[in-house]
Amino acid sequence: MNNTKTYSVSAKEIQKSWHVIDATGQTLGRLSTRVATLLMGKHKPTYSPHLDMGDFVIVVNARKVRVTGKKLDDKIYYRHTGYMGGLKETVLGDMLERQPRRVIELSVRGMLPRNRLARHLLRHLKVYAGPDHPHEAQVNGRPQPLAPRPKPRQRPQPTAEAAAPPAATTRRRARPQTGAAKAATAREPRSSGGTKA
Repeated sequence: MNNTKTYSVSAKEIQKSWHVIDATGQTLGRLSTRVATLLMGKHKPTYSPHLDMGDFVIVVNARKVRVTGKKLDDKIYYRHTGYMGGLKETVLGDMLERQPRRVIELSVRGMLPRNRLARHLLRHLKVYAGPDHPHEAQVNGRPQPLAPRPKPRQRPQPTAEAAAPPAATTRRRARPQTGAAKAATAREPRSSGGTKA
């Protein structure tokens, strides 16, 4: 019988690293999913949901993040001042111009669990609108910036030669017979040699 125990990481054994992600041309939701995974530490084999296992994440060029569809005009962020009639609405396009950091922070926050640990994990997220960040000392000697996901390869369009039917050397299946040819080869009906009892 194998007598092994489940290994559980203690808080002292956790090693944190720094990741730099360039948001240029990346879709907001897919970028936020990657960032949330790194913040929670789900990319590590020793992941424990009750511990702060995650790494630090730096997102640069937040202003150049991409959104799909008509979200720049249709997506609305709501906040309330706390006073009567204090409901404020901001469209995503305006928010990206004024506060590009806030767009990514809110998106990542929505992908983290709703508990005290998530509020602590959000402190490990550093978002900057431009390409520069003040964390060079922490990042040096650590993994290189994560490149954007490659675009899926496009299927080559068929040319006139490729669309032509195959050469006559290939074997063809026999077609089912129809009409007169089928009638000529049909079996004759059985004769009723006797009566059934």
